[in-house]
Amino acid sequence: MKTFKVSIVTPDGPAYESDVEMVSAKAQSGELGILPGHIPMVAPLQVGAVRLNKGAGKPDLVAVSGGFLEVRPDQVTILAQAAETAENIDIARAKEAKSRAESRLSNKQDNVDFKRAELALKRAVNRINVYEGRV
Repeated sequence: MKTFKVSIVTPDGPAYESDVEMVSAKAQSGELGILPGHIPMVAPLQVGAVRLNKGAGKPDLVAVSGGFLEVRPDQVTILAQAAETAENIDIARAKEAKSRAESRLSNKQDNVDFKRAELALKRAVNRINVYEGRV
């Protein structure tokens, strides 16, 4: 099957680069599946997992914290605020972040920014799911 180049870039530099057969990501408008020769487009991404199918075997998984996906016929670029491949996720840190966010949400204190705590919880759960391959 034909392949195309995928680059996932963060402010800290490249997080992933490879030739793949298909990319699946969660855009603000819904789930996207990108194959070689896809029409050019730009889409904002949700916090979620990006699945990168290279052919036979398990797909590569990358946890992204939002950002944008740009599609060109021969290349897909994802610009994300943060992105981690499954093998680079510090699972202990992700579980601690999840616990902190859950406790902030459960404590009905006035000084807690609930939107920020909800986003932190989403990011932590996403990282845990990508690490465990549950996406």
